[in-house]
Amino acid sequence: MVDGKRRSGAVSPLDGGWGWVIVGCCFMVTVCTRAVTRCVSIFFVEFQSHFGADYSATAWIHSLVDCTTMLCAPVGSLVGNRWSCRVAVMLGGLLSSCGLLLSSFSSSLELLYLSMGVLTGVGFALCYTPAIAMVGCYFRRRKALAYGIAMSGSGIGTFVLAPAVQQLIELYSWRGALLVLSAFVANLCVCGALLRPIRLQEDDEEAAGGGEGESVGEDKPGNISSHDGELAVKLSKESEDRLLSSGKSSSSPSSLPPPPLLSGDPAPQLQRRRYFSSCFLSSQEYRFLLLPDFLGLAVSFLFLASGCSLPFVYLVPYALSVGVSHQQAAFLMSILGVIDIMGNITFGWLTDRRCLKPHRLACYVFSVAMEGLCCLFTPLLRSFSLLVPFAVLYGYFDGAYVALIPVVTSDLVGAPYLSSALGVVYFLHAIPYLISPPIGGWLVDVTRSYTATFFLSGAALLASSLILFTVAGVRRCRRQLASVTKDTRHEPLPLSLSGQSDCFIAFSKDTVGRADAS
Repeated sequence: MVDGKRRSGAVSPLDGGWGWVIVGCCFMVTVCTRAVTRCVSIFFVEFQSHFGADYSATAWIHSLVDCTTMLCAPVGSLVGNRWSCRVAVMLGGLLSSCGLLLSSFSSSLELLYLSMGVLTGVGFALCYTPAIAMVGCYFRRRKALAYGIAMSGSGIGTFVLAPAVQQLIELYSWRGALLVLSAFVANLCVCGALLRPIRLQEDDEEAAGGGEGESVGEDKPGNISSHDGELAVKLSKESEDRLLSSGKSSSSPSSLPPPPLLSGDPAPQLQRRRYFSSCFLSSQEYRFLLLPDFLGLAVSFLFLASGCSLPFVYLVPYALSVGVSHQQAAFLMSILGVIDIMGNITFGWLTDRRCLKPHRLACYVFSVAMEGLCCLFTPLLRSFSLLVPFAVLYGYFDGAYVALIPVVTSDLVGAPYLSSALGVVYFLHAIPYLISPPIGGWLVDVTRSYTATFFLSGAALLASSLILFTVAGVRRCRRQLASVTKDTRHEPLPLSLSGQSDCFIAFSKDTVGRADAS
């Protein structure tokens, strides 16, 4: 009877309700992480004049913040999976706020490397990936639109924060501006507190009549129910055989010592299942790394990250080199930021339509390819009137592919793997983000022209789209072959529930409950 009541629990409604609060929190997280990272470049001249450093030494501050954020993205996924997305974002907000606070008291560039570059970057990494993954827990039908709104925080935040930070520097110097930014970034802790995990909702009558002093349908954080242990056993045939053999023979040795029995456990075998399911996740939550589709996606992201940052760095210098005024060159960056927002939202809405939803990977490939073509034609644009269309097209398709990165990743690896997969995806952006701008600058120094730099950017983006186009073609051929041979279509393997973040547990429990009831 109790099991029947447990299975009757309903998951919190998706594609609405509290999900829009999650979208708002993710929007603020992107404002406080990506937009603040872009605004670090506003402090460049202040740092250079105050510390008397050269261009290259000062540029490492921005590079370290951006690189550390992406390099430590898997750490954010790990914390979110082991504890919860709420813990990861709140901890990241505390670290990043402390990093900016310490930066305001720095007396050398080396201290800024550690406080702003490393500490703040690690804090941003803990916030970024779990917040994005949380949106995927609450949305199914309108996932692309939700991600488009959430990821638009980068463009909107840059558009609003850039003049505000400049005004703060003029009023309170760069130290006072960093203090204000530290307080602003502390709002990440508030956003993290609002990231409510999805749990099973039980009837009021059942909650009142649980009989054991606890709610029947809600598990304590860190505990694993019997359904979790049973599902973990079903995930792997080898794991099932190992558990069965250990259950039949108590004298069989195990590689790890058995955990101590907890009070209230019905049987030692159940406790062994709980212990196994906890260890099972550590080796299984990155199984998507062996999927050929994800390997192709990972290689494409390396080329994408190598090319996408160069236009943002060298568009203004190129515009100045062809005779565009400083005000017009700065206006080109404003156009990029505003159109980027439009690309985030409109492309996300379009790809959620019924006609385009099955072709979201193709839409992503198209947007990246269009960016590459824009970069290849940039050396031919030698006036402000010709550079404006470039800024519009590049900004729109940049916002389009950014909004589709988590959607495409989720479609390839499955929702249970999304948090870990996003950590790996953003990790792959780290090294290209760090080395591609210096390489582009080296090409400018050698050739005395920006042509080679924009050609490098365009070639890298086109290579990224070509790789994903090949992956899509292979998937199509594999599906056709599977339909002919009447084999089951490839689906991402499920994770064990023991170490997942709270937002994934309810979906898996609901699936298991429906399967058992049938």
